[in-house]
Order: sequence, then C-alpha cells, then structure tokens
Amino acid sequence: MRAQYERATEAFPVSDAVQVKAVAARTVRGEWLTPDGAADAVMLYLHGGGYVIGSPRSHRHLAAAISLAAGVRTFTLDYRLAPEHPHPAALDDAIAAYRWLRTRNHVPAQRIVIAGDSAGGGLALALLVALRDAGEALPASAVLLSPWVDLSCNLPSCQPGAVPDPVIDPQVIRAMARAYMGRRNLRQPRASPLFADLRGLPQLLVQAGGAESLLDDALQIAMAASRAGVHTTLEVWPRMIHVWQWYAPILDDGRVAIKRIAEFTRDALTRSEAV
Repeated sequence: MRAQYERATEAFPVSDAVQVKAVAARTVRGEWLTPDGAADAVMLYLHGGGYVIGSPRSHRHLAAAISLAAGVRTFTLDYRLAPEHPHPAALDDAIAAYRWLRTRNHVPAQRIVIAGDSAGGGLALALLVALRDAGEALPASAVLLSPWVDLSCNLPSCQPGAVPDPVIDPQVIRAMARAYMGRRNLRQPRASPLFADLRGLPQLLVQAGGAESLLDDALQIAMAASRAGVHTTLEVWPRMIHVWQWYAPILDDGRVAIKRIAEFTRDALTRSEAV
C-alpha cells in the first residue's frame, strides 16, 4: 500500500516553479517546498493515509500546488507511521515540527498555517488542541481537507454501503484506526478531535466531498468548532470524492478547491498579521 501511494510522484510531477529540498534534522524529517517569489510565511502540511501510509513524496504534488497558489513556503512533515509507531507518535512529531519551525527557523506563529488531508486533517486539529493546552502561540489558521476526526468511525456516512465512495473503504479505515491506536480508546480527543474541547482555536477552513465516506466527519467537526466559538468555513463540494484535491492535475474541481484554499490562507495570514 505504501509503495503504491508513492507512485504519485511519477504520475503527478511538481511544477518547475517549486523547489524541493529534503530535511533530515535531529527531531524533524520532511520536505521544504518553496515556490518562486514565496512570501515570508509557512504552511505546515500533514499528509493523509490513515496514519499507516503516505509521505511527503506521495503528497508532494498536492502540497506544492497549494504552496504555489498561496505563495507561501510549505514544510511537509514525514511523521512516523503505524503500526510500527502507534499513537501518539504522529502527534508528537507534529508538535516537534511546529516548535522547530518557530525556534530553529524563526517563523512567528502568526505567519504559520497548518493544513492536512484525511488523517492529516485530524492530526492538524489534534495539533492545534495540543498547542493550545500547552499554552503555546497558535498559528494563523488551519485548513482541513476531508478530515478524519472520529477514529471510531461511528458516523452515518462512514458505515459500509452508506456512500458510494471509491476511495475510502470503511472496513479498511477501521483497521487503520486500530493499527494507529492499538488498544487505546478510539475516541481519545487527541486522536479523534471531534471529541476534543475546540475553544480558542484559530479560524478553520473545512473542505469535504459530497460523495465521500468521511462527509459526516467534516460536517460534525465544522458544527462542533462553530459551537465552540471558532470561526469556521465549511465547503461541501457536490459529487466530489475523498480528498479530490489530490487529483487536481486531472480534475478541474481539484484545481478550483486549491484556489479557494490559497485565498483562505492569504486572507488568514493578513488578518493574523493585523491583530
């Protein structure tokens, strides 16, 4: 499964306008994606793959497209994967990456945007909660693409046969959840942020496809965040599948969604800088 995902680097090459540089620091591994003329801001991108598969390479084309459209540098984190490294390894790595950006790269919190797709979307939200609980300065915003925020997979759209989703198999992601969590509670808030206290988080953009198994994850987290007083923008794209933005090289709606992400990111950075 991991090898198959990695083939995206062959199918979807990155624009020549984006420089790619690998990072292998003591506590952080990943890739810098730097578009020509990038602003002095950083997106921390957390890839999807059910905490079991995926890497900066499998999502390089997506992160690079967002980076280029938004005009910011992007650091795509190569966090540890389950089952070799179960929870909270991925979250620990995300926290370490955020602190590395701020301390070693001297990026102010208000010039950082967190983004992630699927499991990476849930991880992005868990990261925000962990940072808030630790009393750390929070980033300008977060972008959640088809986020997986309930690892118990109990929401209606995630039931077998509920949605004709060609990407997400509810039985497979249940197995991925167990690989990541082991015997731990699947509803633990730092793994399933749908059950976390979301108060005090920065503004969110949530994008979800109308024909995906994790649609209800997106709907429920958007409502929960709004109830907690978080400024939340929810976009449901009719007929779109799970993380359709990943297919932007061959899908018009993917490119339009990335344009919306870029607009949100620039606006959030402008607002944060003005505060």
